Amino acid sequence: MENIAGSILEIFYILVGLLLVMTSVRVFQDQTNPVRIGTAAFWFLLGIVFAAGNYIPFIIDGILILAMGVLTLFKQVKLGKVADLSEEESEKSAARIGNKVFLPCISLAVIAVIIAQWAPFGPLSGQIGIGIAAVLSLLIAVFVTEAKPKTVFDDADRMLQQVGTTGILPQLLAALGVVFNAAGVGAVISGGISGFVPEGNRLVGVIAYCLGMVIFTMIMGNGFAAFTVITAGIGIPFVIAQGGDPIIAGALAMTAGFCGTLLTPMAANFNALPAALLEMKDTNGVIKAQAPLAIILIIIHIVLMYFWAF
Repeated sequence: MENIAGSILEIFYILVGLLLVMTSVRVFQDQTNPVRIGTAAFWFLLGIVFAAGNYIPFIIDGILILAMGVLTLFKQVKLGKVADLSEEESEKSAARIGNKVFLPCISLAVIAVIIAQWAPFGPLSGQIGIGIAAVLSLLIAVFVTEAKPKTVFDDADRMLQQVGTTGILPQLLAALGVVFNAAGVGAVISGGISGFVPEGNRLVGVIAYCLGMVIFTMIMGNGFAAFTVITAGIGIPFVIAQGGDPIIAGALAMTAGFCGTLLTPMAANFNALPAALLEMKDTNGVIKAQAPLAIILIIIHIVLMYFWAF
């Protein structure tokens, strides 16, 4: 199955691309949107990158992404007209469905974990698991809600447009992390921090490792992207090389990075996205609510790593 894993994963990317192109067409037909050309172009270019990114030269992919950045920079991407949501109908549906509304969410996580753990797709099992789980969960949602196909497309379009340009931040930041690591940023950080971190001081090394993960995650918006760079630059020379258990220190560093996720708008899928979906007036309201707990967790991580890793 490993030899066809790439093809299966590609199918999911194509499905996402087609969904984005559908939104592009809808936006283009919306005469009420003052920037419908730019907005439609943004979703169309993103759809092309997802659906055909592997079949066109990489430099073309890069140009398309830069073009999307230019459209965003000049405010040519805005929320247009989306399908109206009747409050009365929503309340009736909520009363009829009850707690079964959570079934799609739960099934998404359970199916993805099962496939990731036991499916014979090799290293791509996790990604394929998410794709299969998404499709099956959508079918479960349709069965539970008895929604018509038009409702499915309307809601998908509404969600995409409401999330807007912040929806692609996670992908771009993850790619940026790979670029940083390949460019040797970890070595640069290690060289810079060695100038003020006393050699052999475990506590300072632990503090630098945890805070490095927090700060770099806030910059990158992604704990996974930060982990490679900070572990290479700080974790190995200043914690693990002093006798720290790499498993314990690495695990705590990873979750310390998630504390940074709670504190940054760059983690769009955790902070900016909920604010957009809930139509919050304060776009940083989610971060402000999470900040006190994040600071407490950072201190706890430092203490745990100092006592458990050595």
